[in-house]
Amino acid sequence: MTLLDKDGVRLTVDGAIATVTLANAAKRNAQSPAMWRALAEAGSLLPGSVRIAVLRGEGKSFSAGLDRQAFTPEGFDGEPSFIDLARGTDSALDATITEYQEAFTWWRRNDLVSIAAVQGHAIGAGFQLALACDLRVVADDVQFAMRETSLGLVPDLTGTHPLVGLVGYARALEICATGRFVHAAEAERTGLANLVVPRDELDAAVADLAAALLAAPRDAVVETKALLAGAGGRTYEEQRTAERAAQARRLRDLAGVGD
Repeated sequence: MTLLDKDGVRLTVDGAIATVTLANAAKRNAQSPAMWRALAEAGSLLPGSVRIAVLRGEGKSFSAGLDRQAFTPEGFDGEPSFIDLARGTDSALDATITEYQEAFTWWRRNDLVSIAAVQGHAIGAGFQLALACDLRVVADDVQFAMRETSLGLVPDLTGTHPLVGLVGYARALEICATGRFVHAAEAERTGLANLVVPRDELDAAVADLAAALLAAPRDAVVETKALLAGAGGRTYEEQRTAERAAQARRLRDLAGVGD
């Protein structure tokens, strides 16, 4: 069932699995504000039955990053150019970037497990979109790069927090400040990739992972994800307390004595 198909984004739902496809292969799935709004809309349209959200890109590249038209004086039709944004007020600029970030935030919802299926180039905003997901299955031809710093900018589409969490501060700084490519072997070794497979096995590997995730009861996965996602911000004792509370909820639910 197709729920959305516009601005280079297609959302389909098959039972408990939603697939969001970047569908502008002719431009290597380059991103724009219109695409970001469509991605945010896709998140709002997910039925409550969905447990897995798969993000994929058509063609040879997952996403080549921000469409270079954004860097021209005229920008995109009907959109403020970067120059226009820079000339605006602080509050207007902050509000615009906040809107852009909404395309990248919903993938971490506790009621979902999101999987990015990444092949070829995942550059800048494309890298950050892959980082927005909980898990990454990548093809052996993957090339991640964070090019914002090389352009005089910073990664501002929510990618810095997960990148540091996955590879550590020093490696994250080096990747961002140099803008170099991270290939499949390094991605797997450093934790950027959960799994590396041959390009022609990418879809099958994602399907297998989704099936394995669906095998566990939904509420147990939701509680476990919330525990793990919050662990970094808690002390050891706080995490113990959170574990006890979550387990109490699960036991009462299984015993049929929940609220």
